[in-house]
Amino acid sequence: MLLDKIKGTIAKYSMLHDGDTVVVGLSGGADSVTLLHCLKALDMDLNLYAVYIDHGLRPTETPHEIEFCANLCKGLGVSFCEEQISLPPKIIANTQDTLRELRYEILEKIAYERKAARIAIGHNKDDQAETVLLHFIRGSSLAGLGGIPPVRGKIIRPLIETSRVDIENFLESLGVKFITDSSNLTQKYMRNKVRLSLLPMLKTYNPNIVDTLARNADIIRGEDSYIERIAIKKTMTLISRRTDRRLELFLSPLQTIEKTILRRVLKTALGSVETMKGIGAVHIDDIITLVNNASAGASIDLPNGIRAIKGYSILTITTEEKPARINTYALSVPGELVIKEAKVVLRAALTDETQGGENKLCIIVDADRLKYPLTVRGRLDGDYFYPVGFGKRKKVQDFFVDDKVPKDARDSIPLVLSGGDIVWIAGMRGDERFKPKIDTQRCVKLELFQMKT
Repeated sequence: MLLDKIKGTIAKYSMLHDGDTVVVGLSGGADSVTLLHCLKALDMDLNLYAVYIDHGLRPTETPHEIEFCANLCKGLGVSFCEEQISLPPKIIANTQDTLRELRYEILEKIAYERKAARIAIGHNKDDQAETVLLHFIRGSSLAGLGGIPPVRGKIIRPLIETSRVDIENFLESLGVKFITDSSNLTQKYMRNKVRLSLLPMLKTYNPNIVDTLARNADIIRGEDSYIERIAIKKTMTLISRRTDRRLELFLSPLQTIEKTILRRVLKTALGSVETMKGIGAVHIDDIITLVNNASAGASIDLPNGIRAIKGYSILTITTEEKPARINTYALSVPGELVIKEAKVVLRAALTDETQGGENKLCIIVDADRLKYPLTVRGRLDGDYFYPVGFGKRKKVQDFFVDDKVPKDARDSIPLVLSGGDIVWIAGMRGDERFKPKIDTQRCVKLELFQMKT
């Protein structure tokens, strides 16, 4: 008996409890009419509230449908109301997708107003099969191939394990009428093409294709849920730092994770940052290639201004602007230079100090060894210097590699030069040749500051 089957579905997914207030989507079609009849027949003391939503697309049919639904509810002793969808003047998205989103917004609003625990929708097993095929055709992820969830938040689908044939037979046995939406008979929409053409063709190969697709969807949803739980737990251990525009993940563990789980981990991690949501499977695979195959310092550009940068120990995914290559400037002594593209300020001042206070952001150099004015620029091929404490010449490129400076950050690091010789890689290391000696009389203090925002 169909009612027993629906009771089994409700119990299986814990859809309802005694005394629940339930908003029921009622179109007048076979599915929603059956849903309302069965919910009314349950021995659960439910408070039912039926809602007809006018999509504004069939003005000649809508009044009849509203009258039918109102009379049906009156006969069953169920509260009824109608709602109107107000379509935006210009619909950019697919009309059917837009209408569906607006329909659920209305149902959620009414559920909130009525303090309803559940929103009951009349999707059946055939709808499930159609959805799985649609998602497969569109190249959906595992989650999409799981089809329509029986329960999602407040939304429940008690008919999801019941076929359309059984529903129509049930109504016929009771002598209950229903309305056929004319838009369901046209092949204008992809779902209707699947329903009217693809599924009948597939049934010639497998008469039980609807059951097969629905069963597979149920299995996939379970496996997808399991993988999702693993991914969430794994993701929590991998995040090093997270802001509204930057996500940093520990690199070494990422390189040991199976690709199937890694895809989900990256999707979960990206989804935790508002500006990075919606990155597709193709681009997640690009990030995986970066993680596993690229050298340290490599980066890739992704949609929506997102960049992924492979460091030496951290994978950085960011929507921050890419560091700009700095121009060439003159720096007077004393003097101050604002480098907007690097968002830093360089300051040069004469000092009697010959040592002390030096750090990465401040060095003291021999004033008499300098050629004025100093030059400030970005790196060039072939640049070299004599790092303090290193004892011999070293290429700037090798220094950056050894100091694990990301590739796309190297052009934004100011080099301070005297003539053609590097005095200081600002913020990093000075040159041994300009270090004050015992007999040094005059010095210049060079300091680096971040620009105030």
